[in-house]
Amino acid sequence: MNTINTISFVVALVVGLVGGFLLRVFAARRRVEAADMEAKRLVADATMQIDRQRREAELEAKARELKAREVQEKERQEKQRELLELEKRLLSREEGLEKRFELLNGRENEIKRSEQSAADRRKALEERDQTLQRTIEEARQKLEQVGGLTVQEAKKELIESVTEEARLEAAKLLRQIDEETKTESERRAQHIIALSIERMASDTVSERSVSTVPLPNEEMKGRIIGREGRNIRALEAITGVEIVIDDSPDTVSISCFNPIRREIARRTLTELLRDGRIHPARIEEAVAKMTKDVNASIKEAGEQAVLELGLHRVHPELVKLMGALKYRYSYAQNVLQHSIDVGFLCGMMAVELGMSQKLARRAGFLHDVGKAVTHEVEGSHALIGMDLCRKYGERDDIYHAVGAHHEDIQQDTALDCLVAASDALSGARPGARREVLETYMKRLEDLEKVTTDFKGVEKAYAIQAGREIRVMVKHHEVNDAQAVLLSKDIARKIEADLTYPGQIKVTVIRETRAVEYAK
Repeated sequence: MNTINTISFVVALVVGLVGGFLLRVFAARRRVEAADMEAKRLVADATMQIDRQRREAELEAKARELKAREVQEKERQEKQRELLELEKRLLSREEGLEKRFELLNGRENEIKRSEQSAADRRKALEERDQTLQRTIEEARQKLEQVGGLTVQEAKKELIESVTEEARLEAAKLLRQIDEETKTESERRAQHIIALSIERMASDTVSERSVSTVPLPNEEMKGRIIGREGRNIRALEAITGVEIVIDDSPDTVSISCFNPIRREIARRTLTELLRDGRIHPARIEEAVAKMTKDVNASIKEAGEQAVLELGLHRVHPELVKLMGALKYRYSYAQNVLQHSIDVGFLCGMMAVELGMSQKLARRAGFLHDVGKAVTHEVEGSHALIGMDLCRKYGERDDIYHAVGAHHEDIQQDTALDCLVAASDALSGARPGARREVLETYMKRLEDLEKVTTDFKGVEKAYAIQAGREIRVMVKHHEVNDAQAVLLSKDIARKIEADLTYPGQIKVTVIRETRAVEYAK
């Protein structure tokens, strides 16, 4: 019985084990099937996500490509617009030159006609004189035969009669010729004066960028530098200048293109040396005081110049800007004094030409006002000055004359020519402008050398004392589009490598010549 129970238990155990195994196998198969289905689902989801990402990437790439094309098209249109504007300006200038040439030809023809008319009148007078001589001779012979007068008496009577008649005719003719000659000479004189003035060239300006301050002794250099350089750093940071302490005995140099900052720094350093207390707090206090003093000096100088020229209702900001030119120099010439001289010269010339003296003085005085802000504003000082005069309410002819005195814009009126001529006359007086020849030549050589380093450049010429560089390129290596890019690259290179006031105009010239011989 026990054996049967044992066998039954074993059988039941075996059946249970087999059943459990079969259940686990079935469950495992179900999990495997479920895993396969999940894997297939994941693969399908991944495939869909990859397709979606690929489509998004393609759309994004197309969008970027479209945007790049739009940017490229805008750049092309901008360059085309610039070329069209340049072409219009060139055509306008060419038309102006043609009109001027035609005007000169017309004036020349008028002069030739006047000369021919005078020659004809002179010939007529000579013929009339010969006729009178013959008449006198005939009358003398008749009087001798009929009147029984002596030759001397007859000659005297006849001469008196004929002379009176000839005097009356000559007086009429001379009056007519005198009136015509006077009218023509006045018109021609005004034209010649205006034309000669227009052709006068003005000097290129440079400027002083360094001031020196004498020291009582060499020990003061150490006090100016301060502990670990704190004093000199504070002075440079507050004033915006560069303090140069070198081996020069008992001298400190202050370098800065802005003359106002340089003057403030010079006065500050002089005050600190006089006072003897040199530390950052004292430096800041001295700079504030000297800034106030310099601003007052600028205002006073501008008002004095306006008063000296007898000008009225000049905007206070223009007065302040003109006063700031007290601290700026063109070579050895003070720009404020130069502006006053130009104002007086322009007024004198205007009186001779029958123009308004006050208007001419005002235009001549303001012609260099742009130089007061050329260190803060980019561009030609003539055009900057024109914008300032327009901004502060000056008349159209005034600010146009200011902008045209270096031919940055076309000179259209006699006032434009007068301002340009007065500027040239003031700068041309002996000792007004000078520069060491070696420095001048070195500046031009550096400018030309920077330009000739570019590929395709054949020759380069610095003209107008370094205000313009003209670059001749090889036409088979540089096309028209590359010439535009080359001019920009040269300008960037000049900005990076050279130090100069104002601006330098870069002109790239590409020329193609076709030559053939007829045999």
